[in-house]
Amino acid sequence: MTVLQMLKPQAGLRVLITGGASGIGLVIARAFIDAGARVHVCDASPEAIDALAKAEANAELNPITATLADVSDSEAVDRVFADVQSQLGGLDVLVNNAGIAGPTGGVEEIDVKEWEDTVDVNLNAQFYFARRAVPLLREAPNGGAIVALSSVAGRLGYAFRTPYAATKWAVVGMVKSLAIELGPTNIRVNAIQPGIVKGPRIERVIAARAKQMNLSYEDMEKQYLAKISLRRMTTPEEVAATTLFLCSPAGSGISGQAISVCGNVEVL
Repeated sequence: MTVLQMLKPQAGLRVLITGGASGIGLVIARAFIDAGARVHVCDASPEAIDALAKAEANAELNPITATLADVSDSEAVDRVFADVQSQLGGLDVLVNNAGIAGPTGGVEEIDVKEWEDTVDVNLNAQFYFARRAVPLLREAPNGGAIVALSSVAGRLGYAFRTPYAATKWAVVGMVKSLAIELGPTNIRVNAIQPGIVKGPRIERVIAARAKQMNLSYEDMEKQYLAKISLRRMTTPEEVAATTLFLCSPAGSGISGQAISVCGNVEVL
């Protein structure tokens, strides 16, 4: 196999992506499909699931299959894996992508329920999916891979976004621990730390922060970009490309790493 051949994931990979019916998750899903993988996603949004089903109805390649599920509900996760077995017959890659932004505000202003919801979706769900995926990944013929979506907020302090930052730091700790635990069975575990990714989600985050800081959206956005060395947002495609690389033969020696795809966010 040449170096160029190593850069492409092996055809036929069986991939599960959480939060995969829209946003970054869907871009990652379509990237795997383009590489010849079979992909199943889950998502908590009925609208996103319906839109995906319509889009996939006439798919020329393997259609993306999907399960409607709340990732913070362990019983719903069990249903996802029943569908994975039915649709894919096993698993080679888990992309733990699902997450929420959580509240914006000072620590004394944050409601306990908002804290709990952020931990449930951003951290507990990663555990629920990993514990169910690992037995399947151990059976993967060429070794399994877990890619967990953290954030640059998982390596930097993030004032007024404490619940989000806390969960994203925790994801890195989970990844590094699982890499040690699962490495002897040829399962690689890594985290990707996206920065400010173009799309509706960051627009909502910037709007909330602007309101909290009593600034216009445009001024708040300029402050965000000024903290990035490349002075631009990251694209979902850049995150997807890194995910594919980590699951390709070229990434076969990489485990236990938290890789920032962010244009070098210097501070939050």
